[in-house]
Amino acid sequence: MEFSSLVLMEKDRNTNFLTKELGSYEVGDGAEYVTKLFFDGENINMYFDTHKDVEEWEFTAIYDLFDEEVFKNKGFYIEAYDEEYNPTWIVKFPYDEDYNLVKDKINEICGLISDAMGKTFNDILDKKEQYM
Repeated sequence: MEFSSLVLMEKDRNTNFLTKELGSYEVGDGAEYVTKLFFDGENINMYFDTHKDVEEWEFTAIYDLFDEEVFKNKGFYIEAYDEEYNPTWIVKFPYDEDYNLVKDKINEICGLISDAMGKTFNDILDKKEQYM
């Protein structure tokens, strides 16, 4: 499924309910990995995963070889989120009233995700024996 946009919702801190739409952002490559996008009152939280189910050995290999530093080097906070079936991460960054600034950051992150996932899946191709 091709994604053309992501919708940013505001999430109530007390109830965890999504309360209102803050914006809809046209996106490019990498958006297919995004599973959640919301503003928590402090930061925009973008959850992303592998976009496909992975085997048990791949799970560990992906976490070991995924390069979080490319996100950190661009000033984004990133952490692994291990409460999902597939490898998942959260990227956080400050919300801004400037629509174009938020759109640019979302697209930058989507591009980083696409590149990092492509590299990671390529890097694990010959690692099955190592992770079995």
